[in-house]
Amino acid sequence: MDFPGSRPTVGIEWEVALLDPATRNLTPQASELLELMDQKFPDHRVTREFLANTVEMVTGVHETIPSAVDDLCEQLQQLFTCADELGVQLFSAGTHPFADWGDQQLSEKSSYREIIERTQYWGRQMIIWGIHVHVGVGSKDKVWPIINAVMTHYPHVLALSASSPAWEGLDTGYASNRTLLYQQLPTAGTPYQFANWQEWESFNEDTDRSGVVNHTGSWHFDVRPSKYGTVEVRFADATMAVWELAAISAYIHCLVVHFERAFDRGEELPTLQPWHIAENKWRAARYGLDAEIITDRETSERWIKDELRDWVDTLHPLAEELGCAAELADVLRLIERGGDYELQRQAARDAGAALEPGTRTRGDAGAEQGFTQPEAWVAAVDLTVRTLRESL
Repeated sequence: MDFPGSRPTVGIEWEVALLDPATRNLTPQASELLELMDQKFPDHRVTREFLANTVEMVTGVHETIPSAVDDLCEQLQQLFTCADELGVQLFSAGTHPFADWGDQQLSEKSSYREIIERTQYWGRQMIIWGIHVHVGVGSKDKVWPIINAVMTHYPHVLALSASSPAWEGLDTGYASNRTLLYQQLPTAGTPYQFANWQEWESFNEDTDRSGVVNHTGSWHFDVRPSKYGTVEVRFADATMAVWELAAISAYIHCLVVHFERAFDRGEELPTLQPWHIAENKWRAARYGLDAEIITDRETSERWIKDELRDWVDTLHPLAEELGCAAELADVLRLIERGGDYELQRQAARDAGAALEPGTRTRGDAGAEQGFTQPEAWVAAVDLTVRTLRESL
């Protein structure tokens, strides 16, 4: 694995889904959309994904968050051009609120079918979309201390991005149900707290020898070393708007650079006990921006909004240096407005969804089709579709 040197470069991956505009349900037309992209924009960087209803935008290597976001906006505009011609809508959130996982088609790739063969029921339920942020680091020796430090900010990033409150037409009561779904896969979840690169290499040798990853090609940890010589933070839900993605990416970019520089100064980077990491992950998935989280090894606790405000202040000078001060400041804007999960939930409730998470109500005539309230959650889908287009 090569590392790019000391330059704190950044790259972003963004998964979005395709919808039938009449039903607002998912439609497996990624291949058709990409064929049209190939014709109209031969040099595009959009790729197919696990499911046939999904495409992924992938940036090049950039020096700044604004440059990487401009790259994504160009790709998103290309996607809108082709999606409009094809007659499909673009959708960005952590999950779809009422799609049936059993109806989804896989992309035509043998490795994806191998994953399903292995993971069965849980693998079929991966109707999920996220954002992955890559930040360049200077050497292998820094990677795991930085990853372990970044994991202390797991709830911060997840709470900001949480956008998946519903599943199969029901309010789950969670801000990010995607988080609970994704961790069911055998190679996903929180990384082990390796002390150094040598432990990571030994782990990979063991799991390769035992066949753990031969069906998937790699581990899908929430934060991991990437083959591109970066630390890859990959647990954020896909956001409804471009500016939210930019804010979260700026926070991650600044955070990784902050910890790398602390490492270079000889400082001991922060860590939390694995059980605290797991608890914080759950609290952020459950409560989003209303979570109270564990902040140190002594089990001190703070409200996550207070934590985020303080960290935006701490990272502001670095953000100015890295050219993303405006994007980092939008973290505060997101806090004040409320998370995507809150907006989606409110839209569904305004349309008649049950006020209590997980409760079921029948339609006026007791029709089974009203049992899980997909009609109410159409309003949340419409909000998501509209917000994405307007954010360009």
